[in-house]
Amino acid sequence: MKKNLLIATTNPAKLAEYQLLLGAFDLQLISLREAKIATEAPENGTTFAENARMKARFYFAQAGIATLADDGGLEVDALGGAPGVRSHRWLGIDDPDDRALAAAIIQRMTGVAAPQRTARLRAAAALIYRAGETTREVIVEAALDGVIPDRCYPEVRKGFPYRSVLYLPDRGCYLAELSEGDAAQISQRRSLIEKLAVEFARLSRQQ
Repeated sequence: MKKNLLIATTNPAKLAEYQLLLGAFDLQLISLREAKIATEAPENGTTFAENARMKARFYFAQAGIATLADDGGLEVDALGGAPGVRSHRWLGIDDPDDRALAAAIIQRMTGVAAPQRTARLRAAAALIYRAGETTREVIVEAALDGVIPDRCYPEVRKGFPYRSVLYLPDRGCYLAELSEGDAAQISQRRSLIEKLAVEFARLSRQQ
């Protein structure tokens, strides 16, 4: 029987990406909806890693099964690393429009010279599960580097606003131009999964 793994996100797009990335492991992915968990975890940490840990511990305590939680966002060097850990809330709105988030980045980068337009999508993930008589907790981080172009990509996909403002020089395209499969193969979340691969394999072998 497959071991259950709770994917602690309310973002359908992110859940779909994890379903794609974790397909190689013998795990049964469970959403928050399937686990009947509606309460939101606290996210008041000062780093992505702190927020990921908070969410993982919160949902693990409620669900009682292995839990994977992450936190991430866009870091723009010319903006002092903003929006950073406040990537979803930096406009001061609880539930901002994705297109507004993307447009705000382009607007605030007006006049910034090309060499100073470096940015990255950074993420941290926390995995918590029981290993025998102990509870194991592992946190990893990863990033996907690019630059901020002069204009936003026309299509802003719900749940992934910053893909439309991150240009990948080595590929000659916006991240948003890639198919879901191609984007997943180079995403920061793929790097997180690779760093946690040993843990997922260990979890799937548990009796």
